[in-house]
Amino acid sequence: MSDEEHHFESKADAGASKTFPQQAGTIRKNGYIVIKGRPCKVVEVSTSKTGKHGHAKCHFVAIDIFTAKKLEDIVPSSHNCDVCTFSLLFLTHSAMVYAAVTIIKMPIIDLQVPHVNRTDYQLIDISEDGFVSLLTENGSTKDDLRLPTDENMLKQIKDGFAEGKDLVVSVMSAMGEEQICGLKDIGTK
Repeated sequence: MSDEEHHFESKADAGASKTFPQQAGTIRKNGYIVIKGRPCKVVEVSTSKTGKHGHAKCHFVAIDIFTAKKLEDIVPSSHNCDVCTFSLLFLTHSAMVYAAVTIIKMPIIDLQVPHVNRTDYQLIDISEDGFVSLLTENGSTKDDLRLPTDENMLKQIKDGFAEGKDLVVSVMSAMGEEQICGLKDIGTK
C-alpha cells in the first residue's frame, strides 16, 4: 500500500439532473415535458395511428411553466434507434457452429421531462428593486427571487403585504429557474 494521499478535484455538478427521460407514449395531460429547452406543462396530447411504413406520432401541446407561452412538438412514439450485434457459439456433437445474430430494437422515444418542484415560503419583505425576501423552512432567508410579472398576482402580493397580512407564496422551480406562481393568505400579522 502507498502512503500517498490522493486528492480528486471535480468540476461536475453534484446536484441531480434537471431532467429525466420518459417514454413519449406514457406522457399524459397535466404532465411535464421539455419542448425547445423549456419546461412545460402538457395541456393536450394526441396520438396518430401508424402509417403503412411509418410509426405512430405523439402531438404535444404544452404551456411553458414560467412564460405561459404555448409550445408544440410532434414526436415519433417509436423509432429504429438501437442496432446491436452479438455472436453466439453453438456446440454440437460433431462440430462447432458460429453464428452472428443482429437484433434490431424498436424502443419508444424518450422525451426529457423536467424535475418540477413547488415550495411554499412565508413572505417577509418586498424591496424597492422588485426582489422579495422569503423565510425558508430552516429559518434562513431567500432573497434572490423577483416579484412575478403576472399583473394580477403582483397586485395581490403588494396589496396583501401593504395591508399587513401574513402571506405564503408558492415558488415553482424547474431546470434552474424559479418563479412565484401562487399566493395564500394565512391571516393578519
